[in-house]
This record gives sequence, structure tokens and C-alpha cells, in this order.
Amino acid sequence: MSFQWPEMLWLYAAIPLLVAAYFYALGRKKKLALRYASLTLVKEAMGVGQKWRRHIPPLLFLLALAVMIAAIARPQAVVTLPSQHETVILAMDVSGSMRATDVEPNRLVAAQNAAKAFIADQPENVRIGVVAFAGTATVAQAPTRNREDVIAAIDRFQLQRATAIGSAIIVSLATIFPDAGYDVATFMYGAENEKKGPKPQPATKPVPPGSYNAAVIILLTDGQRTTGPDTIAAARLAAERGVRIYTVGVGTPDGKIVGFEGWSMHVRLDEETLKTVADVTRGEYFYAGNAMDLKKIYESLKTKFVLETKKTEITALFSAVAAALALVSGLLSMLWFNRIL
Repeated sequence: MSFQWPEMLWLYAAIPLLVAAYFYALGRKKKLALRYASLTLVKEAMGVGQKWRRHIPPLLFLLALAVMIAAIARPQAVVTLPSQHETVILAMDVSGSMRATDVEPNRLVAAQNAAKAFIADQPENVRIGVVAFAGTATVAQAPTRNREDVIAAIDRFQLQRATAIGSAIIVSLATIFPDAGYDVATFMYGAENEKKGPKPQPATKPVPPGSYNAAVIILLTDGQRTTGPDTIAAARLAAERGVRIYTVGVGTPDGKIVGFEGWSMHVRLDEETLKTVADVTRGEYFYAGNAMDLKKIYESLKTKFVLETKKTEITALFSAVAAALALVSGLLSMLWFNRIL
């Protein structure tokens, strides 16, 4: 546990002074008790239990003060709480290489099955959107809470040529922030458009990477960028908006020849780029070498999005405990002695 205002802990120096004042007050009461004709009668009237009872309310009140001082210092602790993510964007590669069978039955079907299992386990309040990308990126399903619509969008995937990972990130950002003015063409053809006058870029004040908790992007691909905007530049846009990108790499880092209907191509998983994307946006990179790995990855992501472990301020908890102790102290004092402390 840590404190945002640790200097306030100096208030604990007042606790010994309060204890000394309490014992001083007890000493004065003893002097006043000497005026009674018989101290024996007073002691018998109080009883042994009564002697200890009178110290319990002040002790509870002192504990309440100690806890309240800790609350003033604004304590923080690493706790596991329900995730605040309201929107999850699944950006999925539908390039021709996804028909490779090194991940059974093939990469695309394995990715679809794992994604659908992930979707089924998300809380009802989470909106899920789907972005499909190959040579271009399109919104296959706008963010919705209707799980049937999301699954239907994933089932409609059609394989295409090329891989535009940067486009997928920009379209995902445009889906999360529809009024921000994100346009793939602006970032892809910016140099050419400078002759006609540069197009306006989204004017937003950068925030710390990973600080936007309302939405995340899960980017799944089996290849490397062959067209579209630069992948890392697109990732920096996401970082400026605080959006985390969790990248999932499916395929072979060394490359593989994939053939279909008389043509063939060499595809290679660009792990370094995917790791950089995850690092820049404060996300995480996962490698899936087979269908079981892919399933485990989505299960891990499900856990991250449903329950999130992070440093959280727990001042309210300390304040509630302090209030409860003070209340119990006052009630016991009223019940036993008809007075408050």
C-alpha cells in the first residue's frame, strides 16, 4: 500500500498527545474520588468489568482517529476490480494467408472460433465491435451489445489480398472516437495531399499511453504490413488517445509459402512490429502457434477485461472504517454510561 499525500501521516504525532491527555484526565478523576468517605464502596459499585468497560469507547475512538488520518493521506493499493472497459474492438486479419492450415483447421477458422468464445464470455454491458482488414480495413460490425450480430459479422469474413495493419488501427480508433476525424486516406496519402493543401489532422490533446479505460483494441494478424499507413505511426495515434492495443500473432515468424488456386505467396509474421505496437500503447503481445494457444490467449484476455488488477485509491474504505469505529464508540458509551465518551 502507498499514499498519495504521505506528508499527512505526520498527524499521527498527535496520537501520543491524545493518549497522554486521556491518562491525565483519569488521574484527575482519581484525585476527585478521594473526596468520597469510602473508596471501597465506590470500587464495589463499579465492579471489575466496569473498570475495563470505561476504556473501550475511548480506545475505539482513538482507533477511528488513526484510520481517519490514514484516509487523509489518500491510501492506494493494488486490488482486483471489475473492468471499466465499455467497448472492445476486435481487429481481425482476413488476408489470404489466413487460409493456411498450420493452425487447424486453418488460421481463419481457428481465429473465428476463439473470438466467438471470447465474445460469449464478455459481460453484458460491454459493447463489441469488429474491424476486418486485408488490403483495406472496414467496420464489419459497429460496437454493440447484441452478441448475435457480432458473431454473424465474424462468420461473414471473406478472404482478400494484402495486409494493412495500420489501416486496421486507424479504423478501430475512428470506431471508438467517431467524432475525432480519423481518416485512413489522410495518413496514407498525406505526402501527396500536401501539394493540394494538407488535410486537417485530428486535434486532440495527448494523454498518457494506456490511460483510456473505456475501450481497448485486440489486433489479430498472421502477416506483416504490405500496404496502408505505417503500423507504428498508427499505434502512436492510439497511444496519444490512451487506448491500449493487445496484439495477437498467428503464424510462423520464419515465413511460410501459402498457395491457393494456382498462385502462391510467402507470408511471415512480423513479431517485432506487433510487440512494438503493444509496447507503445501499454498493451501486451501474444503469440499463437496453434489453435489451443489461440484459445488460451482469448481466455487470458477475457480475464483481463472482466477483472482488472491495478493500483486504486481506497480512501473511501478507510473513511468508512473510521466512521464505523467512531459510531460504535459513541453507542457503547451511551449504552454503558449514558454519555458520549
